[in-house]
Amino acid sequence: MIKNLGANGNYKYANRGMTLESDIEITNNFYLINDKAVIYKKPTPITISKVNYPSRLEAVIKEGYFRTPSTTDYNGVYRGKYIDFEAKETKSHTSFPLNNIHSHQINHLKMIHKHGGIGFLIVRFTTLNKTYLLQYEKFEEFLKQNTRKSIPLSYFDEVGYIIKDKYNPRVDYLSIIDKIYFGGKL
Repeated sequence: MIKNLGANGNYKYANRGMTLESDIEITNNFYLINDKAVIYKKPTPITISKVNYPSRLEAVIKEGYFRTPSTTDYNGVYRGKYIDFEAKETKSHTSFPLNNIHSHQINHLKMIHKHGGIGFLIVRFTTLNKTYLLQYEKFEEFLKQNTRKSIPLSYFDEVGYIIKDKYNPRVDYLSIIDKIYFGGKL
């Protein structure tokens, strides 16, 4: 087994959600190629402060910092509507820890909703092999009515939408968006 250790011997936690993100990237590429939607992963706003230039082709970034907190992971346009969402994974069998989503991301989704955009979370319970779409409205409702530090799986089962695994598109969240916002069939 390969351990994910940093230089200091501690576990590295970067790229924990890369399986879901990879699946969403493949899905978004499918949507783009098939002229269904234009949705991209947002770049993380980083300022580079130190670069090593042994040669022009071998430049290496040595130091950088986050300019501002990033908002959510993905945004784009589908059927004339702005879409914005955050994608998260958890290994928990029972709940999604709320410390996985930051207050500035919640505020961003709130503003998207306020201005008529479509905001949501995609949450994958990796050990259960279940992926859910949770509308921002239901997420906000949970936050207002609870003091819990996590959203129980049962809440996702009650008000969320399961995203079934498929070959292409891999994480077909737009079929759920069709049902919720455009009166399509699920």
